[in-house]
Amino acid sequence: MTEAAKPRVLVTAADLAPAALELLRDYQVEYAGARFSEEQLAGLVERHDPVALIVRYGQITPRVIGAGKSLRVISKHGSGTDNIDRDAAAARGIAVKAAVGANAAAVAEHAIALLLACAKSIVAMNARMHSGHWDKATHKSIELRGKTLGLIGLGAIGRNTAAIAHSMGMRILGHDPYARDLPDSIAAVPLDRIWAEADAISLHAPLTDETRCVINADTLARCRDGVIIVNTARGGLIDEPALAAAARSGKVASAGLDSYAQEPPPADHPYYGIPNLILSPHVGGVTRDAYVSMGTAAANNVLAVLGDTKQVFNGGTVQ
Repeated sequence: MTEAAKPRVLVTAADLAPAALELLRDYQVEYAGARFSEEQLAGLVERHDPVALIVRYGQITPRVIGAGKSLRVISKHGSGTDNIDRDAAAARGIAVKAAVGANAAAVAEHAIALLLACAKSIVAMNARMHSGHWDKATHKSIELRGKTLGLIGLGAIGRNTAAIAHSMGMRILGHDPYARDLPDSIAAVPLDRIWAEADAISLHAPLTDETRCVINADTLARCRDGVIIVNTARGGLIDEPALAAAARSGKVASAGLDSYAQEPPPADHPYYGIPNLILSPHVGGVTRDAYVSMGTAAANNVLAVLGDTKQVFNGGTVQ
């Protein structure tokens, strides 16, 4: 089959792991690039008429979905699908799939890294050292052993985070109305107990109408003084001005944040300039290993929907 005759898969990024491309060898893979507008993406969908979208970046809106006549599956290069309009896809009979668990270890490690950075003042001490200061006589960090970690969301990432924290001697409280068969190390509790008892709270929930701004002025007020907040899930889980105010007041001792309501955040974002907020650019799941596992899982999800049984499974979870 010539390249021109192959059905097309459009990737909303500039690249895809070689192992994923091998799985898609019977398809012509096109790329949207690293940055694009809704209009540009819709134009690419109309032009290439792909049978599948593999979504790494960008919002997949009704306009984008409606631009493709042959589109049959939208496959997320990751676990969260809140940037895909599932209703618009369902209305056209287009399947939406996620690479569930493919980056769980990577994101959990990043959550723990942010938690440790907050508890141990790593970023601030690094800056002080580079400025010639030696704060050994005055610095006191937080020991996490024996402290309580509250997890909101107990999917693969939340459970991986819990396992690492438990191995550090932390007490684990978790809230997830859909979680089943939890390990004995996680105590399933209502949110009220997390606000009241957690020394640190880590977010691992999807962004839904129920979870939007679950961290807000009211819930922060009910937390322990000096609580640590970690978010490696979705920025919309947090009322960002409320968290900024709590960090400035000291109600929140520090926060480690990897996701934002708008990405990239605007230049006047309320987090900027607050020294006890540690920020990273939504890279929790961006490791060399996760890049491959998410790519192959996304490719396998495409093939599963298209009924292409000629391909050989090569890592990742088809969901």
